[in-house]
Amino acid sequence: MHKLKVAVIGGGSSYTPELIEGFILNYGTFPVTEIVLVDIEPGLRKLSIVGRLAQRMVAKSGLPIEVTLTLDRRSALEGADFVSTQMRVGMLEARGWDETIPLKYGMIGQETTGPGGMMKALRTIPVLLDVARDMEELCPDAWLLNFTNPAGMVTEAITRHSRIRTIGLCNSPIAAYKWLSRLYEVPIERIACEFVGLNHLHYISRIEIDGQSKLDELLDNRDGYSARNVPQYEWNGALLRTLHAIPSYYLKYFYLHRELLAEQQEAAARGETRAETVQRLEDELFELYEDVNLAEKPKQLEQRGGAYYSEAAVKLMNSLYNDQGDIQTLNVANNGSLDFLPDDACIEVNCRVFKTGPVPIPVEVVPEAATGLIHAVKTYERLAIEAAVSGSRDLALTALAHHPLVPSVNDAAAMLDEMLERNRAYLDRFFPNEAAVR
Repeated sequence: MHKLKVAVIGGGSSYTPELIEGFILNYGTFPVTEIVLVDIEPGLRKLSIVGRLAQRMVAKSGLPIEVTLTLDRRSALEGADFVSTQMRVGMLEARGWDETIPLKYGMIGQETTGPGGMMKALRTIPVLLDVARDMEELCPDAWLLNFTNPAGMVTEAITRHSRIRTIGLCNSPIAAYKWLSRLYEVPIERIACEFVGLNHLHYISRIEIDGQSKLDELLDNRDGYSARNVPQYEWNGALLRTLHAIPSYYLKYFYLHRELLAEQQEAAARGETRAETVQRLEDELFELYEDVNLAEKPKQLEQRGGAYYSEAAVKLMNSLYNDQGDIQTLNVANNGSLDFLPDDACIEVNCRVFKTGPVPIPVEVVPEAATGLIHAVKTYERLAIEAAVSGSRDLALTALAHHPLVPSVNDAAAMLDEMLERNRAYLDRFFPNEAAVR
């Protein structure tokens, strides 16, 4: 019998116990035999702590799963069936830059949306393309499941610039199902939603319980559908009724731009950026993880922004492995689903998942008023991807100039110079002469 191997890039992440829990709970249908957690030298302490917790969790389960830890990415990838990525290039320090530098120029500071999201993409895409090249050699038939943000851009970059099979996933859609399940007190299996758009820029254009539409009543009752990492502001009812869809909570950065910018600036002045909040949460989590008596995922992990990630990730692996044909909301190539975007653009839509890969389900409703924003952000994303691959400052600036949250190309130029300089250690392509010297 073929042994099932999963490699986790960024294995020292605080999310890892949730992933391990998912493998344990789903062992009956997804009998993974080897899990390799791989990280880089600066992440060795965290990898050791979370890795030992993962080993205790598996030991407690009694299942024949081997969990190994390594800094050798190539050995981790060799012969893998699935590769999951949950990495943060530059760690939380770089996230802090992404969140604070744009604020100085009067722009949203956020790790996946706006200028901060672009810097995260510039740091991340080249590293994951290196992973993809290793996979082409060491496990060419494996699936790369990408949870690393900005997930849609990273997934599109891999799709367009490598030969491996990749799918992007996000916890936002599954969080929406959890919200609806609590709200209506029904199991998720009885709920059907249609998602359309991009990662962190989707609209829920259809919501049904047992085949009955609930969208109209939800447009006037949206309590609970948000995220801990997005400030809480009430949606404008007239906007939602006109869209006839519920926007992703990340769309508040676009529709409530001034309010969220002001809140971010005030929070930064108090020393309360999201990066600092996450750092405190992670410190607390790793203190818990070090307890040799702990052998399960601690409840506090749900306070992190990626709650339910493992549920989505393991469900996707399970469906690919077992040729399930079930419906999941994923980041995949457009291939005609949205006629106003290129075929190789990565979009977030419902798909049926088979052994050969996800097949997008034809989209029934695209909010007409949203198509312009989706198209504009995709234009920015494609320019930013090419900037990440080429190291072109001109392309990076042009990407920013076409982002709806960037009001001035001159301000963007000054901001870009500062952000590139601050990220110099992670951006060899943008500083080629220094890379040659090193």
